[in-house]
Amino acid sequence: MTNAFKVEESFELSEETLKKFYDLNMQKKEIEKEMNQIKKEIHHYLDKTVGKEQKGEVKRGKYKAQRVIKSSTNYDEEKTVRKLENLKLTDFIMEVRLPDTEKLEAAMKIDLVKEEDFLDCKTNKLMQAITVKEMSI
Repeated sequence: MTNAFKVEESFELSEETLKKFYDLNMQKKEIEKEMNQIKKEIHHYLDKTVGKEQKGEVKRGKYKAQRVIKSSTNYDEEKTVRKLENLKLTDFIMEVRLPDTEKLEAAMKIDLVKEEDFLDCKTNKLMQAITVKEMSI
């Protein structure tokens, strides 16, 4: 195995391991909370010194904080399509053909469509998550 932490097949999961995971997760939450507070302070300082939503930087000793501004543009899809149609600019409209999977699943439940006909079209994605909580004993 190439992982830095190898799990043996006969590995026993101890209370100490779960406690360590729980403690580290609590520390992570506290660190993230503190970092978010410091980020707010940096943003506030830059808002006051260079202006809101302006890129800037501040240097203190051997440290430098920089703020970059990112911008994205989105169009209201329905409104834009209507305007394009009104202007006879249909070449600027994409035709996207997607299956209505909610209707398909509903049709399968009432045996209107055979589920086995679509087994090769379907993929299931599994995600794993671990939570460790402290229990009161």
